[in-house]
Amino acid sequence: MTWTVVLPVKRLPAAKSRLRGALPGVPHERLALALAQDTVAAALACPPVTEVLVVTSDPAATAVLGALGARVVPDPPYPGLNPAFAAGAELVSGSDRWVAALTADLPALRPADLAGALRAAAHGPADVRHFVVDAPTTGTVLLTAPPGVPLDPRFGVGSAAAHGGSGALALAGAWPTLRRDVDTAADLAAAASFGLGRHTAALLPSLAPADS
Repeated sequence: MTWTVVLPVKRLPAAKSRLRGALPGVPHERLALALAQDTVAAALACPPVTEVLVVTSDPAATAVLGALGARVVPDPPYPGLNPAFAAGAELVSGSDRWVAALTADLPALRPADLAGALRAAAHGPADVRHFVVDAPTTGTVLLTAPPGVPLDPRFGVGSAAAHGGSGALALAGAWPTLRRDVDTAADLAAAASFGLGRHTAALLPSLAPADS
């Protein structure tokens, strides 16, 4: 069983707008990129994952995330997070290849938490999509689809309810670093309590990087 993680990244000036100004003296684009770098690095270090496919047309994100080892493809013609997830999923080939849609704002993510969620999804009912809700329980950080099953992403406000309503099943494991996405300064502080990945931690010198 092999997994491809699909991870869209907005153009950095427009990414994570609610985080703008969260770190005084740190350019917003640098923070947004660091969040994505730590998410990609954790996914690449996750044993079930054989490929991380980043969907972005941002030049800096393309260069940096590609250098980490991700496969990078440009944004589709239609803007938005869900079209980007869907376009990435359509590029996944192989009859045994599972797809995992992962948000790019998980700077404390541990590979073990992601691996646990992927294993749980793979051992669930056949031909069923699964998802993991975020810490506030209203959003989605991970959506999975077995081979041959359309991803049908419904990320955005209220995505947990939207994914559940579409027939996907919520996974119940703890996986605290997977559930801790970052949209606000308070979210960043909460993620820091788990230990941040090295790229985000480098922007906050008083915090130690997370163990992988």
